[in-house]
Amino acid sequence: METNGSPIVVIKNLEKSFGKKEVLKGFNLTVNKGENVVVLGRSGEGKSVLIKCIVRLVDADAGEINVLGINMQNLKHGELDIMRAKIGFLFQSSALYDSMTVGENLEFPLRRHRKKNVKYDVNQMVKEALESVGLNGTQEMSPAELSGGMRKRIGIARTLILNPEVMLYDEPTTGLDPVTAREINHLMLDVQEKYKTSSIIISHDMNCVRMTANRVVVLIDGKCYAEGTYEDLKKSQDKYVKQFFD
Repeated sequence: METNGSPIVVIKNLEKSFGKKEVLKGFNLTVNKGENVVVLGRSGEGKSVLIKCIVRLVDADAGEINVLGINMQNLKHGELDIMRAKIGFLFQSSALYDSMTVGENLEFPLRRHRKKNVKYDVNQMVKEALESVGLNGTQEMSPAELSGGMRKRIGIARTLILNPEVMLYDEPTTGLDPVTAREINHLMLDVQEKYKTSSIIISHDMNCVRMTANRVVVLIDGKCYAEGTYEDLKKSQDKYVKQFFD
């Protein structure tokens, strides 16, 4: 998918430490409209911390995070909730509520974020969200009845129901068999095309990186060490980049 170059997410000199452990040490990233950017790095390098900082599930120590032209660090609680409704977040575990049915899980963000004075056909919106991920007719199922791949799809459907402009995927294919992982990769591409989303995908699954990325950013030692297309980085002779492609 072609992108138009308009910046949607801009991160400048982001820093985050936990005690004495420095995780992000001046990380910079720009994501353009309609672009899928994969952040690639070894375990413990701070990939998940990065996207949690973007939506302020974790507060950064220093730096700047702008999403859709808004400085996220300056937002008060109510303003932050409004912005979070524009940002879809797929947790690594999918984070479904086990006490709720699939339908109730999808209704939850609608009831929390939609304006109270505007009428919505909640049932129709749930149905359309499930159709968009290929899981029609699962409204009454419980999360315990779902396979790992189905849970990922429901997690994506729950984010799409608010029609977000930005998608954040945290290790979307972790724990999935190769066939199901490939289906999730294709689904992310479908979401990009259909909803015109701009996405940050956290992954160390090289098949996911190859299939979904318009651009790849390599996170090493808390910084953006290298970036480029998958093919560009695959040809790199830098030993720290090559370790991911060998």
